[in-house]
Amino acid sequence: MTQQIRTDVSGTVWKVLVKPGDQVKSGDVLFILEVMKTEVPYEAETDGKVTAVHVTENSGMIGEDTLAVEIS
Repeated sequence: MTQQIRTDVSGTVWKVLVKPGDQVKSGDVLFILEVMKTEVPYEAETDGKVTAVHVTENSGMIGEDTLAVEIS
């Protein structure tokens, strides 16, 4: 089953810490979103392998409910 990590709020992707093929554990930070000068980390909810990363650093503003990372 694929886990989809989506953004909760609009912001700018400050840092992407994973790439496709990476193994992650529950709680690992996948990327950090900057929202009004505050860093908001997004974590893996389960163990698995990153199958896709849909966000890039310094790509401008992304919206709420944007698909960012997929893990299987």
